[in-house]
Parts: sequence; structure tokens; C-alpha cells
Amino acid sequence: MKPVHSQATSVRSSGAPASSAGALHVPADWRDFFALTKPRVMSLVIFTGLCGLLAAPERIHPVLAFTAILCIAVGAGGAAALNQWWEADIDAEMKRTAARPLPQGRMNRTDARDFGVAISVGSVLLMGLAISWLAAGILAISIVYYAVVYTIWLKPRTPQNIVIGGGAGAFPPLIGWVAATGEISLMPVLLFAIIFFWTPPHFWALALFVKTDYAKVGIPMMPVVAGEKSTRRQILVYALLLLPLSVLPWWLGGAGRFYGASAAVLSLLFLALSVRVGLRDRTGPEDTMRPEKQLFGYSVIYLFVLFAALVVDRFLPL
Repeated sequence: MKPVHSQATSVRSSGAPASSAGALHVPADWRDFFALTKPRVMSLVIFTGLCGLLAAPERIHPVLAFTAILCIAVGAGGAAALNQWWEADIDAEMKRTAARPLPQGRMNRTDARDFGVAISVGSVLLMGLAISWLAAGILAISIVYYAVVYTIWLKPRTPQNIVIGGGAGAFPPLIGWVAATGEISLMPVLLFAIIFFWTPPHFWALALFVKTDYAKVGIPMMPVVAGEKSTRRQILVYALLLLPLSVLPWWLGGAGRFYGASAAVLSLLFLALSVRVGLRDRTGPEDTMRPEKQLFGYSVIYLFVLFAALVVDRFLPL
């Protein structure tokens, strides 16, 4: 494991395009700052955070609800900006991320760091002052978890990075629920756990068809270190665990039958796609990795629809 880490470190400190770009003083466009927040990822963060807030048993004023979701979104954007600041050299070496603002030299690297810190701190302070310091504290933990624990510590060191680091993306519904109720209970913890167990098969499906990128920069993603066969088996294991976990909110009485039925159907389909990937023996250059891409695409839809079903279920009696 040590040689892999050393390789990742050497890439970060090499004369990659992003390093030279970081030394330039260029007037960044607002769209570049927006790109730093990873808008596609943020859309899922906002949605799950909103669903956690709406599914909570207590209502808060619409202005406060908007403020809470804004803080979740801005905090996630700040963590994403810090992630790109730290990994700018690595991003420059990867086909999937080479077009980002820092690798392309469209932004001063220091500005990206300062931007990430500023909006992260601002989001936590606003959440604490406007909503509650408990919600603000959890938001702060989520930012540090992604920007420091995952990005700096876990990602370059262990193939379990996405498993342990998956907690970073699981916080939004918990924060939304706490913003509405002011307390932590079993239900938001279950929502956290669902995203936590959903993350490995979601991300490893992607990693299977972009593993050459990670191998090139020395990032020890599971397919690179443990191989495709082991990764496929673990995808299947997590999909199996996700099935009962997703229906647990209904089983424990935290959600109704509409959510329970939706979760069962969605998770069974998720499992079916995972079986195709998990039991597959990929051979031959003609292979297009279609099952892996289908699983990755469906995994995003799965989480959107599952949390939407939770909100619909909450308001059905009305």
C-alpha cells in the first residue's frame, strides 16, 4: 500500500498542468467557481437534504427551511472546492477530471482554496445562527469528513476509502431532519445508513470502467488494488445489505406502506443489476462495460426516487 501512496504523492507534487496553473494569477469566471462546487453532486445533496427535512415529523417556517437547505448546499460546495484544490494535480492527469477549472489553468489555486474555506465556514455559521447549532455541528463534521478525512487521508491510502468516506455524502438527510426537529432520532440515522451502504456499489460501478485513470495517478481504488473480481463481489454484497436496510424505515414504523413497497421494488431492481455486475466474468477487448454503466446510472435514479417516495409517503395522509 505504501508504494501506491508514494505514487499519488509524487503526482501531486509533480510538474502537472495544475501546478503551473496554480501559480498564474488569472481572473476566474464565476462559472469556474460554480464548477468547483461540483453542481451534479450537489443536486443529489440538496435533494436528499430537502427530503430529510420534509419527511421529518415537524414543520419549520419556509424561510428557515430554505436557509437550512441553502446551508447544506453551500457547505457541500465548499467541501467539493477544497477537494478539487487538494487534488488539482491528480485531476490534471485523469481523463474524467482534466477539464475542471484548476487543471485547465482557468483559476488561481489559492483562490480555489480560499473560496472553499470561506463558503464552508459561512454555511456553518449561518446554519448555527438561523437554525440550530446541532445542525451546524453536523454540517461542519460532514465538510471536514469529505475535505480532510476522505480527500487527504483515506483516498490516497486505502482501497476502503469510498466505504469509510461514504459517510460524507450520507449526512444531508440527517442534517435536514435535525434542522426541522432539533434532535437526532432513529429515522434520520437510518436515512444516513441507506446512503452509506448505497455509496460503495454506486461508486465502484463507476470505478470499474474508469479504473485506468485511478491506476495512472496511483489512487488505490478497489478495482486497482483488489482487482475487478473482488470489486464485483463486494458490489453484490453491499447491494444485498441495502435491500433490507432500505425497507427498515417502513418495518420500524417510521414510514408508511407506500415507501415500503417503493423501497422493496427499487432495491430489488438495484440488486438485479448488481447481480449482473457481481457475477460477471469480463473478458475480451470488445467488452463495453455496459452492465457496470447501467448499474451506475440506475444507482443515481434509485436514490432520487427512494427519497422522493419517502416524502410522498409522509404527505399521503394529507
